[in-house]
Amino acid sequence: MTTSETVTTAAHPWIEAAPAPVERRLFAVTPRLAEVVRVVTLTPRMVRVTLAGDFSELLGGAPTDHVKVFFPLDGDELPVMPQVGPNGLIPPPPGTPRAFRDYTLRRVDRAAGEIDIDMVLHAGGLGSTWAAAAAPGMKVGVLGPRGSEIVDSTLDWLVLAGDETALPAIGRWLAELPAGVSVRAVIEVADAGEEQELPSAADVDLVWLHRDGIPAGESTLLADALAGFEFEFPTGRGFVWVAGEAGALKPVRRMLRSHPALDSRCVDVDGYWRRGVVNHDHHAGD
Repeated sequence: MTTSETVTTAAHPWIEAAPAPVERRLFAVTPRLAEVVRVVTLTPRMVRVTLAGDFSELLGGAPTDHVKVFFPLDGDELPVMPQVGPNGLIPPPPGTPRAFRDYTLRRVDRAAGEIDIDMVLHAGGLGSTWAAAAAPGMKVGVLGPRGSEIVDSTLDWLVLAGDETALPAIGRWLAELPAGVSVRAVIEVADAGEEQELPSAADVDLVWLHRDGIPAGESTLLADALAGFEFEFPTGRGFVWVAGEAGALKPVRRMLRSHPALDSRCVDVDGYWRRGVVNHDHHAGD
């Protein structure tokens, strides 16, 4: 999809041949070894890990950019990293043990050679266990991002919503938006203690939803809020982005895709994770 794509439809008169709001770009991936330089506790259930490495030429530039983080196996200091050949990634020999998870790039500082990754702490889990013990000097591998979804910077409004897994992308989005953009952000977290300061120059209406004991992925708070919140989609060009547990987002996807004020190109609902599935591939069709 390119920004030159246009559509005119009586069902969406506010679009009137507007360019597509998202340009998708793919990149050749480069494996990098990185070292932990800082660990900051953001909330009782989330830490920010700053990694230093050869990130001066890291590709991408969208708030939803994500990378695969490769963790050392038990007893090892260095991770098992993928190899890249002339035709791309070289598949490892069958049975090769590797440990990796996908994470959003919360911040990228190419000049300093640093990236920030916000990691959720929860019972069990490869990434959570590593994050709970993360300390300066520890090494991980970083692969990607393999692509970016660049949202048109001239849009008039945005709706951003999701659970903790979407919070790093929403936080980066708000931090990078210019003044004059109208944003409605709806974020579901475990409880009030998980709320964060999310500074932005944009005109942001931020709503926090608290599960208060409901297990992650089993709540309907996000779907109910998006179905019932009093947000009149304004005139002009806009975009709706939602991410979280794949099953919980099915009614959200149906609702937004059928909304009379939204063209399907202006909606992206992404199942970042799925209950009971390890390393869920959110690129797969849902």
